[in-house]
Order: sequence, then structure tokens, then C-alpha cells
Amino acid sequence: MSHDLAALLYLVASVLFILALRGLSHPETARGGNRFAMIGMAIAILTTLTQLEELNLGLIIAGIVIGGGIGTFIAYRIQMTALPQLVAGFHSLVGLAAVFVAAGAFYNPGAYGIGTPGDIHLNSLIEMSIGTAIGAITFTGSIVAFAKLQGLVSGRPVVFPGQHWLNLALGILVVLLVVWLCASNSVSAFWLIVVVTLALGILIIIPIGGADMPVVISMLNSYSGWAAAGIGFTLENNLLIVTGALVGSSGAILSYIMCKGMNRSFVSVILGGFGGESAGGGGGDQGDRTHRAGSAEDAAFLMRNSERVIIVPGYGMAVAQAQHALREMADLLKAEGVEVKYAIHPVAGRMPGHMNVLLAEANVPYDEVFEMEEINREFAETDVAFVIGANDVTNPSAKTDKSSPIYGMPVLDVEKAQNVLFVKRSMATGYAGVDNPLFYMDQTMMLLADAKKMCEGIVKALER
Repeated sequence: MSHDLAALLYLVASVLFILALRGLSHPETARGGNRFAMIGMAIAILTTLTQLEELNLGLIIAGIVIGGGIGTFIAYRIQMTALPQLVAGFHSLVGLAAVFVAAGAFYNPGAYGIGTPGDIHLNSLIEMSIGTAIGAITFTGSIVAFAKLQGLVSGRPVVFPGQHWLNLALGILVVLLVVWLCASNSVSAFWLIVVVTLALGILIIIPIGGADMPVVISMLNSYSGWAAAGIGFTLENNLLIVTGALVGSSGAILSYIMCKGMNRSFVSVILGGFGGESAGGGGGDQGDRTHRAGSAEDAAFLMRNSERVIIVPGYGMAVAQAQHALREMADLLKAEGVEVKYAIHPVAGRMPGHMNVLLAEANVPYDEVFEMEEINREFAETDVAFVIGANDVTNPSAKTDKSSPIYGMPVLDVEKAQNVLFVKRSMATGYAGVDNPLFYMDQTMMLLADAKKMCEGIVKALER
């Protein structure tokens, strides 16, 4: 294949990747966006293979079969609740791939047209160093994120005295090592960059708590993109540069959106997030406060006799896989003339868009799903707010308690509804470890049960 034709096909693939990102911006077009991405990636792979002077077809086919088989197996077996861990795992592989490609280019620069061993072009060494450093940070940082999300290690922030100074010192050391590598082509300098940035990736992520995990996921997504772009410059591969820049910039924008949704700065997240493990432990000392408990029959009666119901889904719904039963409940309510809407907080769940994906999986109509900014003002005119597994994103203390770690975070105004039905396994706190005063308000009825079983119970009560 000629160089001009390859460049044209790379351009087509780049356009398809851009269309994919555009499609993924809304649930209605997400399937089409994924198709564009798959077609673009197929074009990119086939075009790249035709550009290789020495093609070991057997090895390449073996890699595709093994990798594709593993990917297919995981895609079929993965639960929606484990999707954040899967994304973190994929990010780690992208980072590791960037390190491996950089190592290959460093030891055999002639194959990439960037010089000879011991005499690699300066600009290539700079690009290689950046790609290697970001890739290594992405790899170990994503591994830590995966371990926290999977529950293999505590989700609580891990902090120690002098932590930020240590990170700063390691960052400065990386810069000095890059200068050394560029000046000497030293093998030792290259591998020291890898080792130091692997350690830095761990140290950057361990102080970030569970409540900030949505930001971490999008941040690592951005890192993986910039690592790919850096290696793209080294390989002089325009498609890799464009694709990496798209992923890097979109991840950075998403991180900003997530931080805005939590009223936190990106720097404050990186310097140590708040929040720990999921609600499942004790909720702390609740003093003399009492809550009003209810049943599925109580909830069915209250919602059946309402005009407007707003459903607020959270991670508890995802854990219980309650989205299908929830949609069935909503359909029965609509059949009786009740207006039903869904309110989505930008950081509900453990990754951006988590709730939207779950509702789409249950075939919830897109025109019934609203973002926080669109629906918050409607709670005051709503008969029932049905909160299913959401905690911190509905906590009114974020607006009133200046001592709270979530103070200033925009939340859904569910406390303004005439009645609040709160589905939760227990009275425990959420990721941020902050008690929710909404539990004890006069208009709140706590439905303490597994979310799926509670929704199924409400469905049975509505069918009577």
C-alpha cells in the first residue's frame, strides 16, 4: 500500500474516532458511536499491517486470537457493576503498552527511523521519555484504582507524613532523569525513568478515596491517551497521535466535568481525595435520631396515589442489579397515570455515565432521564422522590454543613419533595463517610432492603 493511501485511510479512521466520541455523548447515539469506533479501529489495524516491511503473519494472528478471545470472554462475563474496574484495567494495559513500545524503540531505533542505538534523535528521546513516564504512571495508577474498586484493598485514602513532598521530589527526579537520558542515551536512565514513574503512579492514586473514584477513572483515561500520543510522535504515526490526543483531551474534559459536579478542584483530588469503602459498615453514632421505616406495600400505596414521582438511582441500584425491576415499577406507575422521571447526578455510581448505561440497559426511555441541572428545580413540585441506592449525591448537608467533607458539592434537592422513599440496605454512610440527615426527616420513609427485592415487592403490590 502506498504511503499516500495509508495516510488517507488513517484520516478516515481519525474521522470515525471523532464521530465515535460524538456518538457516545448521548445514550440514543451511543451504539452508533461504538460502531464508528470499531470500524475505525479495524481500518487502522489493517492499514498499519500493510505498512510493515517484515510481517510475521502467524505471530500477529496469534496475538489477535488470544487478545480478542480474552476480550470477548470478559465482555460476556462482566457485570455492569464491575465496569469501572474493567475500564481501570484497560487503562493499565494501554499504559503498559506505551512503555513496551518505548522500550522497543529505544533498543531498536533504526526500525522506527529515529536514529541508531546510542545516537537517537533528541526530539525522539524527549517524546519517548514523556510517553514512557505517563504510560508507567497510568499502569500502576490504574492497577491501584482497580484494586480499590474491586475491594482487593481498602477504598479509604492512604496518607502519610511528607507524602506530597515525596511526590514532588519524585517528579523532579523524573525531569532530571529525562535530561540525563537526552544527554547520554543511557540505558540506566531509561529504566530509572520507568521505575520511578511506576512508583509515582502508585503514590498518586493511593491517597484518593472512593468518593473521588469517578474523577480517577476519567483522569487515568486522559493519561492513557497522552501516553499513546507521546509514543505516536516517537513512531511518527499520525493516527496514534490523533487518537491519543482525542482520548487525552476528552478524558481531561470529563475529569473537569466530574470535579465541577463535586465542586472540587482537580488539584484537590490529586492531592488526596476523601471517602472510603462503600456503605456496608457501620454508619457511626447516630445519637438519638430515629428514622421512619416502611415496606414495599407502603411505598406502592404512596406512589400509586401520587401525580409526580422522580426516581434517583445510585450505586446501590447497580450493585443489586435492580434497573429492570425499577423500570417495571415505573411502567406500572405510568399505566396508572403517574408522571415518572429519572434524575441523574453527574457523579452517581463509580464512573461517569454509570447510571445512564444501566437505565439504557433496562430500556428506560431516554426522554424520561434528566441530568441534575435539568430536573433539580422540579423536586419542590414532586409528590414522591424515590431514591434507590444513592447517598452522598442526595445529602443536604453538602449545602449547609461547612465542616462536612462534601460541603459545596452540588446535590439533588430530594429533601424538597413532599415525600421521600429511600431504598438502602442499612443506615450506613456512603463513600464519603458522612451521615445523611435526609434519613431522619419527617417526610422520609426508609425502605431498608436489597434494592432489587424492594422494587420487586413494590411491583407485586402495584399489581394487586
